[in-house]
Amino acid sequence: MCLVLAPLSHHPFAQLFENLSSQLRKMAKNTSFLGFLVFGFLCFICLPAEAAIKKYQFDVQVSNVSRLCHAKQMVTVNGRFPGPTIYAREGDRVQINVTNYAHYNMSIHWHGLKQYRNGWADGPAYITQCPIQTGKSYVYDFNVTGQRGTLWWHAHIFWLRATVYGAIVIMPQQGTPFPFPQPDKEEVVVLGEWWNADVEVVEKQGNALGIPPNMSDAHTINGKPGPLFPCSEKHTFAMEVEKGKTYLLRIINAALNDELFFALANHTFTVVEIDAVYTKPFSTEAILIAPGQTTNVLVRANQVPGRYFMAARPFMDAPISVDNKTATAIFQYKGIPETVLPKLPTLPAQNDTDFALSYNSKLKSLNAPKYPANVPLNVDRHLLFTIGLGINPCPTCLNGTRLTASLNNISFIMPQTALLQSHYFNIKGVYTLDFPDKPPTPFNFTGAPLTANLRTNVGTRISKIAFNSTVEIVIQDTNLLSVESHPFHLHGYNFFVVGTGVGNFDPKKDPAKYNLIDPIERNTVGVPTGGWTAIRFRADNPGVWFFHCHLELHTGWGLKTAFLVEDGPGSDHNILPPPKDLPTC
Repeated sequence: MCLVLAPLSHHPFAQLFENLSSQLRKMAKNTSFLGFLVFGFLCFICLPAEAAIKKYQFDVQVSNVSRLCHAKQMVTVNGRFPGPTIYAREGDRVQINVTNYAHYNMSIHWHGLKQYRNGWADGPAYITQCPIQTGKSYVYDFNVTGQRGTLWWHAHIFWLRATVYGAIVIMPQQGTPFPFPQPDKEEVVVLGEWWNADVEVVEKQGNALGIPPNMSDAHTINGKPGPLFPCSEKHTFAMEVEKGKTYLLRIINAALNDELFFALANHTFTVVEIDAVYTKPFSTEAILIAPGQTTNVLVRANQVPGRYFMAARPFMDAPISVDNKTATAIFQYKGIPETVLPKLPTLPAQNDTDFALSYNSKLKSLNAPKYPANVPLNVDRHLLFTIGLGINPCPTCLNGTRLTASLNNISFIMPQTALLQSHYFNIKGVYTLDFPDKPPTPFNFTGAPLTANLRTNVGTRISKIAFNSTVEIVIQDTNLLSVESHPFHLHGYNFFVVGTGVGNFDPKKDPAKYNLIDPIERNTVGVPTGGWTAIRFRADNPGVWFFHCHLELHTGWGLKTAFLVEDGPGSDHNILPPPKDLPTC
């Protein structure tokens, strides 16, 4: 007899059961077996709806790919560019077996997943794991707890994430609706960059010379640059829509080094989620999205049926060169012939600081009873991190010097043994716990450009954070060589963006302007050019967690550090034991 009955409408296989029921009734009509069959069917659905285990196989391999009239071999997952989308539901367990057939070491980061107590599944090479060597495999095994929305995955070693990346779509728990109008359909839109040359060769050449590597040759939408580029008519992403229907676009910026504007000609976006956190909805003609960030928007197909371009182009409001080319894709109404020329949207100007600041100011947490904004109101640990570019000696480099980047004048040196393993197994000599809470020498951070005394300190220096303490980090841009916008990503956590401003942070005046009611919650935040951003989080996830600029150029130059969050009281607040197949260095 069935003791537990899962409500049919909430069951993961509700539609399947409904179809089976209909078939069973037809088969059993006018027979004495009807009662028996219905009883058996009801017992089948009496099982409680439990979290599923979603399994994926990722084969990291070298594939032949052609774009912009150039064919090359590059690293992919399962031969696809972008790689496969991971689909899961809140509460699921996900197991992804990554087998490395490429000639590079590999690790993959599941960007934005909190990995509670489970840093072993986080992915950054030499931070939480040693990389997966050629011919080896590793299973990333993690639970999706308390998160739903759009995230993404990418390689987290060298510049391999230029081609090794894909989307993560986490649906709400069964029976839980979106807190916004239900879309008719949805589409993943991943923004990226393309190099005609081998991106690893490009990176190595730049490092050998001590200067920035060559910039990308194109931007892409779902791996395709669009028809504004040569040899790209067949390399154009298009989505077919029907007039009157509403579409959810899950937009991801997987570009290595460019913040991007994104818009759709003649259509308005309604922003409803960023970094897998629901927002207060607002309308906008375009969005700004930094590397590492995700944005979900609703768009209604309410214009004259035709073909309309979606377009992505960089935002850069500092005197720094970027790949300023525009990637396009097509929003095509059903029944419209492909001979109709699409309309281009009007994107903000490349240096439109006002749009950037205004757009980011509109981002607010939904802060509803079901999705509260639990902002830390009191702070146990105050940190001030200054971002700087620098120049260090390099006898073999082009000018005898190498460009570097630093936090609090420290350029981070990657260890040869993973930090998390070193911490867990108490291996000495890998890192030091002396990363400073504030810059060693205060100065007018955003005044006239500073071009002398630009040498930085180097080391594998990280911060220790007490378990369950509340932390505020003020991330301050500086004019060392040049100001610039920097997207910062914290692994293992979301944080609340409680304040931001242009110029120097004023610890006496600026905290009074903080938003402690409904600040946006996210995992990657853009620090404005020549300005600052204040973030807060509760350190309730033990482990070693990477904190870095998500411009790959700056990460490679040392603009990164890590937090060692101590274990809490009781075994359920300690780091989980490492898996048996954890890669070795």
